[in-house]
Amino acid sequence: MVLVYTHKITPRLTYIFKHIFIRILNSKVSFTTKIEEFVAFNGAKLNYSKMPLGNEFFIRSYDLLFEQGINDIEFSIAKWDENVPCFFTAGKKSSIPYDIFAASFYLMSRYEEYLPHVQDEHERFSVEESIAFKNGFLKRPLVDIWAFKFLEALKEKFPDHEFEKREFSYISTFDINQAYIYRAKGLVRSIGGFMIDFFTFKLSAFIERALVLLKVKKDPYDTYDEIVRLKKAYQFPTVLFFLISNVSTYDNNVSITKDKYRLLIKSMSDYVKVGLNLSYFTMKKEDLMKKELKKMESIINTPVSKSKQHLLRNHLPETYQKLIDLEVEEDYTMGYSDYLGFRASTCTPFYFYDLDFEIQTPLKVFPFAVNDYALNEVLSLSPKQALLKVKELLQEVKAVNGTFVTLFHNEILSDYGIWKGWKGVYGDVLDMVKHD
Repeated sequence: MVLVYTHKITPRLTYIFKHIFIRILNSKVSFTTKIEEFVAFNGAKLNYSKMPLGNEFFIRSYDLLFEQGINDIEFSIAKWDENVPCFFTAGKKSSIPYDIFAASFYLMSRYEEYLPHVQDEHERFSVEESIAFKNGFLKRPLVDIWAFKFLEALKEKFPDHEFEKREFSYISTFDINQAYIYRAKGLVRSIGGFMIDFFTFKLSAFIERALVLLKVKKDPYDTYDEIVRLKKAYQFPTVLFFLISNVSTYDNNVSITKDKYRLLIKSMSDYVKVGLNLSYFTMKKEDLMKKELKKMESIINTPVSKSKQHLLRNHLPETYQKLIDLEVEEDYTMGYSDYLGFRASTCTPFYFYDLDFEIQTPLKVFPFAVNDYALNEVLSLSPKQALLKVKELLQEVKAVNGTFVTLFHNEILSDYGIWKGWKGVYGDVLDMVKHD
């Protein structure tokens, strides 16, 4: 156990210290405001306050963990040992040059998303607004990197204290926004599809649609057998997030009233974890969110514990507050649709800290670093180039034994349309995770 002396114990302080010590460094931590208790303690300890008491391990605290509410904080990014960006300078007397606890809290609480910012067309926090993007560290899990640099310094001071090494892990997630491209769409939508194919001279699509509906050919997006096969082959945790909303401008999946779709969700829950991809308008409508959760629970006959927001529409803290009220336990929305990297600058799942109420919530956030949409449609990479980008991020996570989370869509295994030539990419990623 590591003992931390501080002049004031706050919810922010206990939250971030426990995250770094327990979830990243695999070490117990306790706190005291009593100097006598700190001085008498014989194990590993550190002083997190404004002034050193003597020759102890000391980190000069920045004010952030002792404040409440949101303030417009001005700071500049510097370099720690030439190659690691950091901020909140701690001064010459500090055992490490930066207050990594305050800096980590700033990034993980998504403090900057509470401040005035420009939103994109879907009312999302734009990646260009983030300090990670502006300062070139979006593709690095800085919180984890800082934690291990801090650990090196702590081990130097307390060589006899043992820290248990954490293990790398991987979670594969899929968005099922279009379960099928032709099947189970209903008579009106199917006739409309035929007409569009005919009048836009898409003869091959017209024929393929007919063959699929006549059950002569498998629907191109019906890639679920392959997902299950790869799950069995590699044994990585896999979560499928199904969109079950009514059809709208942005939600265009198969209707949940179709038996084929309900049976698909139910059957997949026998092989992988199933979560709910909450529809476009649930970001602001708790009643709609509740309705969709109830629908999913009626299909899988168990409470929905995992969710994500369709198109990653996540307005903090309101969206997470709604999820917490509805007793959702895990969220997988923390990432960007148009960029690769770590939105919260960490590759360690963390509990959401609500800056409105100044509490650690029970909602666990699983940040993802890779999504196939960014690789293919935004960056316009070839499958080979995409694998190299994935490998770069994977190596960053493995270097700190973090949790690597990827976001794919069932279409990537279809070898259809824009995904022509991408069919083997997902399997290659799994192989890379397992063997690199």
